[in-house]
Amino acid sequence: MKRFNNFQKVPDLLQALLNICLFFLAIALSVLLISETWYIVQFVYKTVFNKGESYYGMLGELLIFFMYFEFIALIIKYFKSNFHFPLRYFIYIGITAVIRLIIIDHEQAVSTFWWALAILAMTCALFIASKRDTAHEHEEVK
Repeated sequence: MKRFNNFQKVPDLLQALLNICLFFLAIALSVLLISETWYIVQFVYKTVFNKGESYYGMLGELLIFFMYFEFIALIIKYFKSNFHFPLRYFIYIGITAVIRLIIIDHEQAVSTFWWALAILAMTCALFIASKRDTAHEHEEVK
């Protein structure tokens, strides 16, 4: 029976390891977010004085900035919601990633169409997830 009790500690140890790794990931993402912010500031400074910069590149970098921001927000939400990742945050990140992909690589109309359909599908999933969350909140209130 004592052996069985030792196995019950495994999920707690794994949860602690996950929490530590997510903490360090949040720190690394924060550093990258600051780095991306610095890049954007430099880009704006260069654009003011040199008109030849690529705005598509800037837009791609700006969306990377928002992806870092969303991942950090996801980790914060994980810790605030009792170690649970909300589905809609992953959908937000997916939509942002596909939008970035379309902005960076929009040479072929067919692939852009398919990526746009992927965004539509994720938007529908976000709508369904939001309705489900609202239904659960109403049940908890009753």
